[in-house]
Amino acid sequence: MSVTISFIAATTEELDRAEKDPSWAEEFIDSLYDGDVYPSQDRPDAGPDKAWGGLQFLFDEAEVGPEFLMDGFMIQEDGTLFGWTAEQIEGLARQLGATPWEQLAAHYDAVRMTEKDVYPNVWRFDPEGELDWLKHAYDDLVAFFAAAAERGYGAFMNFSF
Repeated sequence: MSVTISFIAATTEELDRAEKDPSWAEEFIDSLYDGDVYPSQDRPDAGPDKAWGGLQFLFDEAEVGPEFLMDGFMIQEDGTLFGWTAEQIEGLARQLGATPWEQLAAHYDAVRMTEKDVYPNVWRFDPEGELDWLKHAYDDLVAFFAAAAERGYGAFMNFSF
């Protein structure tokens, strides 16, 4: 079992309805991932999957970016689904677009991340490979926020454990 985070773009109307009716939100999001039309070119989505903990460590150290487990608003009381407004997405798109990977990578410290038990605590096994993995996750996240902001979307954030 792993702990993952994923984002999928959402309209303001969808976020409003989800906040009022969390059971609708769960069914709606499941429907977005079902069928022949996933992934939809019109509805951006992205991980960072299991890389969220490592990225959060780098964001915190560099004092930039989102705080995955604090930003947004809770939709499901069990903490598995959050909504992020279009304004939050737009702000993060600007901030992350102005944050080069090298600024984050400068804070990568496999030993410290292992000592702090940063999820998923794989840093000691292949430090350089894990840094590449975080870069790929960061690039995907930056692209997601940019695409969602360009289209005026907010987002649903799934936190699975």
